[in-house]
Amino acid sequence: MKRTEPQQIGAIIDAALGQQNLTDTFNEHKAVYLWAEIVGPGINRYTYRRYVERGVLHVYITSAELKQELSFNRAALAERLNNAVGAQVIKDIRFH
Repeated sequence: MKRTEPQQIGAIIDAALGQQNLTDTFNEHKAVYLWAEIVGPGINRYTYRRYVERGVLHVYITSAELKQELSFNRAALAERLNNAVGAQVIKDIRFH
């Protein structure tokens, strides 16, 4: 086996994801995971399902009032999620 220079584990994982064309999928899952951190525990407790489909984050919320309030802030939330992920992953957010 050929010896190479040591690399950080993060760089190795990024390279493996890039070779398999999974970087976008990984970033979408990361955005879904970071939702709770971005909105905080008060809002997250009303959220019961989240997923990304074609750049749109779908969030299911049990409170109609909260759903309306978040709809007004969807652009800011998408921007904060994209900044947290470090890539332009979320283009829009839909509240159900």
